[in-house]
Amino acid sequence: MSNIFIKLKDTILSKKKVDSKNYLLIVTICLFVIMYIAGIAIFNDKGFGTMQTFLNMLIDNAGLLIAAAGITIVMIAGGIDISIGSMVCLVCMILAYSMERMGLPSGIACVIVLVLGCIFGAIQGWLVSYMKLQPFIVTLAGLFLYRGLAAVISSDQISIKINKTFLAVAENKIKILIGSTVNKHGVRLYPYIHPSVVIALITVFIIWYMLKYTRFGRNLFAIGGNEQSALLMGINVKKTKFFAYTLEGFLASLAGLVFCLNTTSGFVEQARGFEMDAIASAVIGGTMLTGGVGTVVGTVFGVLIKATIETLIRCQGTLSSWWNKIVLSTILCFFIVLQSIFIILKNRKACK
Repeated sequence: MSNIFIKLKDTILSKKKVDSKNYLLIVTICLFVIMYIAGIAIFNDKGFGTMQTFLNMLIDNAGLLIAAAGITIVMIAGGIDISIGSMVCLVCMILAYSMERMGLPSGIACVIVLVLGCIFGAIQGWLVSYMKLQPFIVTLAGLFLYRGLAAVISSDQISIKINKTFLAVAENKIKILIGSTVNKHGVRLYPYIHPSVVIALITVFIIWYMLKYTRFGRNLFAIGGNEQSALLMGINVKKTKFFAYTLEGFLASLAGLVFCLNTTSGFVEQARGFEMDAIASAVIGGTMLTGGVGTVVGTVFGVLIKATIETLIRCQGTLSSWWNKIVLSTILCFFIVLQSIFIILKNRKACK
């Protein structure tokens, strides 16, 4: 394991300049590795070290992976979105109501929620970029609006039971041909994932590529780093921010769709606090709250850290599930302090 840390360190330090993004990323990765190894050492008898346990963490957090990646985009541009949890709730409610009560085909229902996410994202983006309203206030209004709309549609929980196509996709198991185990009856069991994980991983890869290799991605970093400098560089700041929130709205609705694949139901209390989990995952993954710095790879590890904490508490068996929030908030505070230290050091270096 020490060889892994050495190689990781050499890879990062081989660059001429080691910036705060790289430091934060290596801290995040090391923290996840340490927590996961500790889990294997302590709870190996409860199956923590099996591949299926790791894949279960991806299955349970597939929607969060997409949501956190979307949050990363707007945070890199210097914005924020606290409405994503309510959007996930609204999407689940629309999917459940349209398929179960209205009898719509699953394909049409999915297209409706994805288009709706783009529309709401565009509205928020227009208010933030062109009307110069504070992102926190705009998305706070969205937080109440979306959950309110979900409550208007139905105050009861709606389970998806009659749409066989949606249920078939949700329950489909994609077997992984490595890491199999043999149970006490001598039957070989292969680890598996659901289509929701495949959707999440493909989405994360596309966002990673966009941020790293496209002009739009570079513009986001420039705007988050210094908006005035971005204007002087000829970047259309308003247009870039508008598209960032529109894209984030689409990803929020896609996260809701994946979330619904896991729950196969819609309920007004769904995904409460989901936005805070997404923001915490992005921050733990190295995305600066001040903008200009962030990586979707770090965000993925931030989600995995949250998932590892949940799994450790579940394996322990006697601790309240609220300990997940306590530990996650402690780690979040640590990374916020770490970010502040990097900003102070950066400012001091710039003054010299």
